[in-house]
Parts: sequence; C-alpha cells; structure tokens
Amino acid sequence: MNHDLSKLPEIIDRYPKKPQSLIAVLQDIQKEYHYLPAEALKETAKALEVPLSKVFSVSTFYNAFSLTPKGDKVIRICMGTTCHIRGAKQILEQLEHKLDIKAGQTTKDLKYTVEVVNCVGACSMAPVVIVNEKYYGGVKVSETKKLLRGG
Repeated sequence: MNHDLSKLPEIIDRYPKKPQSLIAVLQDIQKEYHYLPAEALKETAKALEVPLSKVFSVSTFYNAFSLTPKGDKVIRICMGTTCHIRGAKQILEQLEHKLDIKAGQTTKDLKYTVEVVNCVGACSMAPVVIVNEKYYGGVKVSETKKLLRGG
C-alpha cells in the first residue's frame, strides 16, 4: 500500500535529529497515517541515525504502534470482567456483523478498525466502547449503528 509520505519530513523535522526523538517521531507518524508505513520507518532510521532494527524493535514493542493500516475510526471494545458481564461480547458481535470483519481487522475501505482491549479502568461505565479517543459508557447493542456514525 502506498501512502503519500510527503508529510514525513515535516514530522521528522519537529524533533532533534537524535535517537532520543525516536518514540515521539513514531507517535506523530502513527497519528498521521494511522499506522507506521515501512518506508516511514526506513526514513526515520536514516534521519535519526538509528539502526532500522532498533526502529522496528520499538515499533513492535509498544501496543500504541501498528505496522498494519488502521481505519479512520478505531473502535475498541473493553472486555474487562465488568464490561464482559454487562454485554460487551454482544456489542462486539454486532459490530463484527455490521462491518463484516472480526476483532483485530480493518474494513477494506479503511474506515473502521475493531479491537478488543482489556480493562480500561472505567468499570462504573460498563460496558465501555472507545471510538478513537472518545469513551462511551453504558453502551447497548442497539446503539452500535450510532457508534459507527461517531456517537
């Protein structure tokens, strides 16, 4: 998949050209492209004078980073004990059915990614669904269409 990496130099230039800038640069690349394109990793390694193996190691170590494309809307369903008991599994099944993907996958049009996460620490709001960075509590199966529209 080819992305327009024209913004990459601008992202890299925000930080000192030092190995200590690696995580911050990767975070900004992830935010811009919704994942870390291989070509961006190579350019980052070169610009920061860090071995590509180190860039790849950091990219795979942290859960916040993804080497595969994610959708514009990343929908995370909490499967902690309280959320699970209060219907999170049914919400997940409904989303999987509506989007025709399984948890961990992205729709072909790159609009949606569905992920399962462990406890997000919002048990009093269970079941919790997070769309991008916005938390929704007390979600009902009947509200999944509304989640797809953005709340």
